[in-house]
Amino acid sequence: MEPLKPLIISRADHNISRRSLSPNAVKVLYRLKDNGFTAYLVGGGVRDLLLGREPKDFDIVTDATPLQIKKMFRNCRLIGRRFRLAHLHFQDEIIEVATFRSARLDDVPAEEPAAMDESEGHTLTGRSPLLLKSEDGMVLRDNIFGTPAEDAVRRDFTVNALAYNISDFSLIDYVGGLDDLQRGVIRTIGDSGIRFVEDPVRMIRAVRFAAMLGFRVEETTWQAILELSPTVTKASPPRLYEEVLKLFLLGAGERTYQLLRQSGIFSALFPHFNDWLERESDGFPHTWVGKALDHLDIAIQNGEKVQPPLLFALMFSQYLQEKAESFRKAGLPAHPAVNAAVAEFMGEVAPTVQFPNRVAILIRDILTSQHRLRKIPGRHPETFATRHGFAEALSYLRFASAITGEDKKVLAWWEKFQLEPQSDIQPDGEPQQKRRRRRKRRKKTSEKPGV
Repeated sequence: MEPLKPLIISRADHNISRRSLSPNAVKVLYRLKDNGFTAYLVGGGVRDLLLGREPKDFDIVTDATPLQIKKMFRNCRLIGRRFRLAHLHFQDEIIEVATFRSARLDDVPAEEPAAMDESEGHTLTGRSPLLLKSEDGMVLRDNIFGTPAEDAVRRDFTVNALAYNISDFSLIDYVGGLDDLQRGVIRTIGDSGIRFVEDPVRMIRAVRFAAMLGFRVEETTWQAILELSPTVTKASPPRLYEEVLKLFLLGAGERTYQLLRQSGIFSALFPHFNDWLERESDGFPHTWVGKALDHLDIAIQNGEKVQPPLLFALMFSQYLQEKAESFRKAGLPAHPAVNAAVAEFMGEVAPTVQFPNRVAILIRDILTSQHRLRKIPGRHPETFATRHGFAEALSYLRFASAITGEDKKVLAWWEKFQLEPQSDIQPDGEPQQKRRRRRKRRKKTSEKPGV
């Protein structure tokens, strides 16, 4: 591989200052540098700083090996099987440190026979325990270390391959990332088809970055996504669940949803639900998901914390309600019908996106609580308001009311009840007059005739 000539942008020509970095990241960069290692800030942190956005995290790459990093930092924990990484634990954040990766994936010395990777269940090719690929080229393990230039071309997209060098505060660009950043373009590094085969989750990341940053996906990259979107399910279901959370909880869920539908990724992740979305109900298209995500985006942008159960209860609400209605028609009472609907849905998505049991339980509780919320005041509202999941159930009612314009009096009653839990409040907001307790009349004892 011919060495790449990087574009070096001096400190005077870019807007990144050490004051904008996490103090913990600065400490890590300087300790690596002072111990004789090369250390760069890379990835989304550099990209966001250049765009004037606040980074979610600060990732570092170095020529120190994971074991050398562990010896250098007492707060280090080595993680990962597919990619060996060092996590440095500070009081309020985790700094991720990786070793420069090699780009020479097809020229690795043989060390051990191929084996089955039990964590993923793929048949493996190749002989090195440091590099493992499935038969179709998906990278299952990659711990071959390389140079800064090789590491840059191993990254997914050009805008994520920029590096900030702590030794002279310059920016290093090996792949034209700065130009794509200025033009608002998401482009894979190298052949898009090969990169998406190596890691199908990169297709999800392309959509997420485009939606989150307001960028467009470069045409060759987009065509590869359209062609390969069904293969996204080759990633493990637990990993895809984590990716789905990132897609919809960053404040750009509605734009993300539209791009996922257009690309075919959504139908691969949620095939049954997508088939339902394609069918109209009573001659009207299903628009609930987009409206729900739009309201959630506004809440997230305003600093509200949206929990995964609330997100999914809102997203899949109408689909689950329709399932519950079919179970009710089959003879199940209301609550068991909702339970059966959620269980059936979890069975549908389990092969592609694995929801944790605790999330499924809370989705079910949010939906079953809606019936009780509408019975105001009902029996023992103070007890109901202390139940686990009540806050999420009320948040669901708040979002649903904003979307449909219904249940506003019910919502107002519960919100006032939370402020004045000791008072009896009627649905119209007026204090309820306590009924006077009737005194029991004493029965007269019948007099027996005298003897």
